[in-house]
Amino acid sequence: MTRLFKSGESLTYPTQEEYLDSISVDCVIFSFHEGEIKVLLNKLLKSENWMLPGGFVRVDENVDDAACRVLNIRTGLDDVFLKQFHLFGECNRLDFSDNKKFIEDLNMDADVAKWYLRRFVTMGYYALVEYTKVNLNVYHDVEELDWFSLNKLPNLYSDHRHIIDGAISSIRIQLGYVPVGFQLLPEKFTMPELRMVYEAIIGKELDRRNFQRKMLSVGLITKLEEKRKTGAHKAPYLYSFNKDRYAEAERSGMYLMSWSSSFF
Repeated sequence: MTRLFKSGESLTYPTQEEYLDSISVDCVIFSFHEGEIKVLLNKLLKSENWMLPGGFVRVDENVDDAACRVLNIRTGLDDVFLKQFHLFGECNRLDFSDNKKFIEDLNMDADVAKWYLRRFVTMGYYALVEYTKVNLNVYHDVEELDWFSLNKLPNLYSDHRHIIDGAISSIRIQLGYVPVGFQLLPEKFTMPELRMVYEAIIGKELDRRNFQRKMLSVGLITKLEEKRKTGAHKAPYLYSFNKDRYAEAERSGMYLMSWSSSFF
């Protein structure tokens, strides 16, 4: 777990000398695989509840850097889209029965256990990663780490379902500004694959022709002279993102497209 730390073959725990007290970060790491939006989760082997990859903030570390560190530890990736979206600070956000079970499962001594029984506020981040580029890092002797469909999430720790819901809501609001397909798809993709990404995020079917026309009109994707080989079916053309146009739009905060009823 990124809330625990490996030192050689043993687990070490946070201290007030090294980490900020009562502050954490939680990362909702999204990918796109087999037509679905996936979320990365981890849990202790003895636990029934899965949780978001998260961790604590070092006293000499920027909060954003702490989130980047968590993301890198879990996925092996550095240069990915990572956005802070909300501070979760409700008084009752944590179920301390979960924390007590967590303490028992790891046989923590009383002094260490006090850290995990404090009230924590957490900064929520979401990341968009390309599935095939991820190299999962799991501590096999104490935990599991796996991808789950956004529509079929397992039992979750404390308010982590609330954090995931907040992340996907933020992405839906920002769809007109951020071309999420650029982050979730490989360098070359088909128009149906791009449409499936947006449909998975929105949770609705999009009109095929209107979607393609709109995507081409904003100038963010380029049609290639290559086709995807798909056996007996007609081979679809491949596309790539116009990275220069994307960078310009990101710098200026340009509104790229409106999601009107004509899309559905």
